[in-house]
Amino acid sequence: MSNYRDIIKAPIITEKSSGLAANNVITFSVDTRANKTQIKQAIEKIFNVKVESVNTVNVKPKKKRVGRYVGKTNKVKKAIVKLKEGSSIELN
Repeated sequence: MSNYRDIIKAPIITEKSSGLAANNVITFSVDTRANKTQIKQAIEKIFNVKVESVNTVNVKPKKKRVGRYVGKTNKVKKAIVKLKEGSSIELN
């Protein structure tokens, strides 16, 4: 990937991820082709923080239908990033 901003798409702000944020754990939606090393480097460069660990989750597409038409949602990859002590990211 050529640019760090192409790897990190957006933060995931849910009730569960907000609870994890108190423990220096932030959740991001990332490119499906990115690996843990690329995600770690991108977070450190974009936000100027130190990353302790990165866990990833591949979310499979779900079937949806509208009337007689059947389709699928997009697949996504979530990165759960644990920051080192003293590092923090403000998400508004």
